[in-house]
Amino acid sequence: MSDLRLLVFDVDGTLVDSQHAIIAAMAAAYGHVDAPAPGRAEILSIVGLSLPEAVRAMTPDLSGADCDRVVAAYRAEYLNMRARGDENAPLYDGIRDLLFRLNARPDILIGAATGKARRGLDHVIASHDLDGIFVTLQTSDFHPSKPHPAMLEAAIAEAGAKPDQTLMIGDTSFDMEMAKSAGCRAIAVAWGYHDQARLLRAGADCVVQTMDDLQDACLT
Repeated sequence: MSDLRLLVFDVDGTLVDSQHAIIAAMAAAYGHVDAPAPGRAEILSIVGLSLPEAVRAMTPDLSGADCDRVVAAYRAEYLNMRARGDENAPLYDGIRDLLFRLNARPDILIGAATGKARRGLDHVIASHDLDGIFVTLQTSDFHPSKPHPAMLEAAIAEAGAKPDQTLMIGDTSFDMEMAKSAGCRAIAVAWGYHDQARLLRAGADCVVQTMDDLQDACLT
């Protein structure tokens, strides 16, 4: 057990580049309440939060009912994009090979903790042929939004690991704050949606620039 390492990955902005789909779905969703959609930078700044929290953070003046309508419309539009085949959310180059290399090691377990709903995470796993990689899957359906540590704590318990054996890998300040709250190391990736300064302020132990750097950080 002492040599075990649990690697818990965020999804949007870390494994998958879903920014185009997120921005398009958000623009469509705000049309349902006759309100202007937030800009690209503002939308990407809240990726990682659970959807209701993200909408409230961007548009705090929306009524509760309108917030609920935006959330429902976003989910419907995302599903419509997926059905039309124009979701446009590819894996980042090299991430699939990295996951399989790490998964082949007997001392490593891999999990996911995401603001996505379980249905969305299942789609990512199926569409990118990642079956068998993850020993624990934590989603916004069953936990408070990041940066609350509940998702990460559940992943640790389900995998049979300990906080000091666990690394959280993500691209947002919410991932870094969640890791620190759970007593885990936090690795930030530079290719996601929050900038390096914000990631370091949130508690990132390091910010990696490449897949090779990420592999090294996961094994150190």
